[in-house]
Amino acid sequence: MTDTWSDRAQAMRESPTHREGPDLDLVVEWCEPGPGVKAVDVATGGGHVARRLREAGAEVVSVDPAPGMEPDVVAKAEKLPFPDNTYDVAVCRIAGHHFDDVALAVREMARVSRDRVVVQDNLFQGEEVEEAERLRDPSHVRCYSEKEWRAFFSAAGLEIDAFRILRRRQPLEPWLERAHTPPEDAARVRQLLADRTEEGLIESEAVILRGRKA
Repeated sequence: MTDTWSDRAQAMRESPTHREGPDLDLVVEWCEPGPGVKAVDVATGGGHVARRLREAGAEVVSVDPAPGMEPDVVAKAEKLPFPDNTYDVAVCRIAGHHFDDVALAVREMARVSRDRVVVQDNLFQGEEVEEAERLRDPSHVRCYSEKEWRAFFSAAGLEIDAFRILRRRQPLEPWLERAHTPPEDAARVRQLLADRTEEGLIESEAVILRGRKA
């Protein structure tokens, strides 16, 4: 998967869905960035959260398993190479559904943070959507429900103090193109998502959570 994501690095940097939006604004706000704040951006991808946090004055270390994403540290979310309580905040945006063990990744983020963890990811929306996600991108593992995300945070010793579900709309065809989805699979994805597609835009829901260490 690492080589696949390195190949997609430029597309991730240029993707409007990842580069901007009210969801990104809220994630950054909930990280409470500012001078003197130390943050780790886990599965940084195109680096958009890290960029925005740095613009707000925070000191940021970006982490990603794909060298092509040009992170400060190459590592998986499930095995962060930092001592306990290294950062004020650990953040992860639109990546958890690719993790092999998302519960472990949340525990790792809680371990290296001395105060708060902020996560955004796509919500589980049914098995047809999951099938479409896997056909579009075989690195997709699973989206999770609100209940599951709350359980991940609780098991990591995090008390949720901010929570939001946001509806997101993004162009279908560029979404398929970023993953280089084969034509036959792309046709099936369009079929599976037909009832969620309007004027070329697919609608989904994302969850954003902030948890603080007890």
